[in-house]
Amino acid sequence: MKSIEDIAAALQGYDPQALSVEQVGEFLAHLVEPVSPQDARNVALFDALGRVLAHDVISPISVPPHNNSAMDGFAFDASQRQPDQALELRVVGTALAGKAWQGQVNAGECLKIMTGAILPDGLDTVVPQELTQVHTVHDVTTVTLAPNTVKAGDNRRLAGEDLMQGQPALRAGQHLTPAALGLLASMGLPEVCVHRRLRVAYFSTGDEILSLGEAPREGAVYDSNRYTVFGLLTRLGCDVIDMGVVRDDPVLLEAAFQQAAAQADAIITSGGVSVGEADFTKAMMKKLGDVAFWKIAMRPGRPMAVGRIGKSVLFGLPGNPVAVMVTFLAFVRPALQRMMGSTTSAPVFLRAKSLEALRKKSGRTEYQRGFVSTAPDGSLQVRAAGNQGSGVLRSMVEGNGLIVLHHTQGNVAVGDEVDVMMFDGVM
Repeated sequence: MKSIEDIAAALQGYDPQALSVEQVGEFLAHLVEPVSPQDARNVALFDALGRVLAHDVISPISVPPHNNSAMDGFAFDASQRQPDQALELRVVGTALAGKAWQGQVNAGECLKIMTGAILPDGLDTVVPQELTQVHTVHDVTTVTLAPNTVKAGDNRRLAGEDLMQGQPALRAGQHLTPAALGLLASMGLPEVCVHRRLRVAYFSTGDEILSLGEAPREGAVYDSNRYTVFGLLTRLGCDVIDMGVVRDDPVLLEAAFQQAAAQADAIITSGGVSVGEADFTKAMMKKLGDVAFWKIAMRPGRPMAVGRIGKSVLFGLPGNPVAVMVTFLAFVRPALQRMMGSTTSAPVFLRAKSLEALRKKSGRTEYQRGFVSTAPDGSLQVRAAGNQGSGVLRSMVEGNGLIVLHHTQGNVAVGDEVDVMMFDGVM
């Protein structure tokens, strides 16, 4: 396990007083390690949503297991028709989904077939019934296909076109989405092997922080960070250890850090890492762990602490509510995903045209709350969402994403394209 000093020495241009967002991401990639695969366990599919796969899933069967019809219609051998000529075929039976049709289909004949029914050997095309003319005379039914109605192979699902037996269906490190659960079920798998949930302890710090239920007092604010961090961690699929509010008292802080380190894979705190604040929190981090204190070239969220206490990774976030959420999304979430064993990459940015001019200071990364919508031409557009102050929580609710203005970027003019990190599924 590399020390903070070793990681810092390996990074080119590392300066804890002036780190870029990119350097922070690189540092954290060296700091955190995935949970041990020895702790993986099998869970039922209903309990697997949001979990991370511990091993590749190899398909035990082909899906679908047979060539079958993609719709209701008439199955026939397309080699017997000329594309520019009509074709008349005699119907010799009906194939239903769930069982193989027993019989023979010869030249000049076809089979009425339902969606999902097995295609008998020799039949390779299905014409939808609404594209045919059906005639019945003396118990003999025929269908007529107009010229150029279908091509060979139309409306046929091939055996194994979704999954082929013996081939990887899902890879280790994937998050199990609703679609992934359906894919697992389509292979007949009742359970799947996943990494254990990450255990994350969180507490707010500061004498000015009120817990819900306490009476208001002058100079104090209610603790919103505890609830936003809880929501972010829960959305990520972590087991959250809620430790409430810890006062600016060395004894209480030491007990809280030791308790968190004994229980959790990661510790998250808010407050106590800025210049000029009471330094009890910073002092206790230094006393108990291997910790670096950063000033990051970003807005909001400039101060941050990171390191280890015991075997737990520590993330000391700023105290301002928006700064907490921005630093979590930019740094903590990707780091926790790596610890969870996930192969999920860095946040995906969308491109959107700015509906207004945005002021931006070069030499830092800025995250502005934005509201993304669809323009009449189908492209994405974005406007700033409310007051951009780091303590203005309401704008995080009014927005649906963060406008990311990168380190070397300057002012943005109306119509310029910008990167946007969407909240959907994260916040």
